[in-house]
Parts: sequence; structure tokens; C-alpha cells
Amino acid sequence: MSELLRSTTDAPTGGWRTATVRKVARRTERTVVVRLDIADRVPHMPGQHYVVRLTADDGYTASRSYSVASSPSDPLVELCVERLEDGEVSSYLADVVEVGDELEVRGPIGGWFAWDGVAPTLAIGGGTGVVPLISMLRHARELEHPDLVCLVAAARTAADLPYSDEAMGDCNLVALSREDTPSRPAGRLTSADLAPHVAGRELFFVCGSALFAEAVSRLLVELGVTTTAIRVERFGPTS
Repeated sequence: MSELLRSTTDAPTGGWRTATVRKVARRTERTVVVRLDIADRVPHMPGQHYVVRLTADDGYTASRSYSVASSPSDPLVELCVERLEDGEVSSYLADVVEVGDELEVRGPIGGWFAWDGVAPTLAIGGGTGVVPLISMLRHARELEHPDLVCLVAAARTAADLPYSDEAMGDCNLVALSREDTPSRPAGRLTSADLAPHVAGRELFFVCGSALFAEAVSRLLVELGVTTTAIRVERFGPTS
């Protein structure tokens, strides 16, 4: 493994690039996957994100950050975008963008939430918060050490959870609050769900809404996880 992927303190950073859209596909009713071919791409670490910037004819710009779902070895950068009704960028990516279009992107960005590909990790995501964690899971599988990343994915229903197919198997758990799954009845994520997966883990990545991130962080602390081992990324609509 390259030293690039071993240290989050040296997480790679890329400037503005031109990206060509190679694939557009819907994951759920509200999410769209956009796969990008980025010129002079800087390899990313799982957990990092990109900024997508749109520029109107009158010079007005709008930008939004999106986590990377693809593994570092993927030749394309995969973003999974949740369509927000008042989201200028997400609506464009979900409703307008087509294969062959070009986009302005900047990345990869972020070091705190980046996984080094070495530390045994418990990754917990709510809804589209699973996206950067899927990158970690894919990378671990490509390293032929799927046991390095255990994923706990939470959502209201399976239809609200992108990558639900990949979240199954190994030590992973899907927790739905409004639907039963083969492994658990409907209900919110609890400490009982997390407890079997804590032992032996060195890092704990939590990604989701502010309320989800706060609740899960509290559960981890109650289970004896030190706060220094917990890395949180919150998301939500911009004002």
C-alpha cells in the first residue's frame, strides 16, 4: 500500500479540475450517482470529498461538497447526491446533467475524516451519510481485508438507503426504523446494535445529520469508546 493511504495527516488535496460525466444513475428515489472522469486527478483517501461548482451565464456560481463513494483504485470518481428541493447544485446534478457534460470540481478535500486503510474501523452512517463509508468498505474489500471495516447503516426504509446492497454481508448491519430486516425488527439504532461491533476497533467514523451524529456519538461513548477515537462528519442543506 502506498504511503499516501497510510496517513490522514498527509491526506492528498487537489485543486480545481475539469470533470467529464461518464455515468448518471439513480440509487434511490431521492439520490443520483454521478461518475466522473477527472483530468489530472489526484488520488483520494476513503472518506474525502469533492466540491462541485456550477457557473451561470451571468457569472453567478453555486457550489456544494459531496463525499466520494468510489475506492481510490477506481478510475472514475463516484459521487452520490441527494436531491434537495431547494438545492441548486443537487437539483442540477439529479435533473439536468447528462453523460458527456463537463463540470468544475475541486478535490479531494479533507483529512480528519479520511481512513488510512490500516486501522480496524467501525463506520456508522445515517441515510446518505453512508456514502464516504462505502468508499472505506470498498477499499477494505479491494485490499482483501474486508474485516478492517464494519459498516452499520441506518435509515427509515431500505428505499432511503443508497448502497443498501453493498451494506449487507460480512459483519455489516442495516438498521431500519420503519421496516423489519432479516437481522432485526424495525426501530432506531441502539447501543445493543453497536455493542457487538465495538471490540477491536481503533477508529469510529460517524456520518449523517447533526442529530444522528450526536446520538450515535453518545451511544459510542456510553459503550466505552474514547472521544479521541470518534471522527464525525455532519451534513445538511446549506442556507
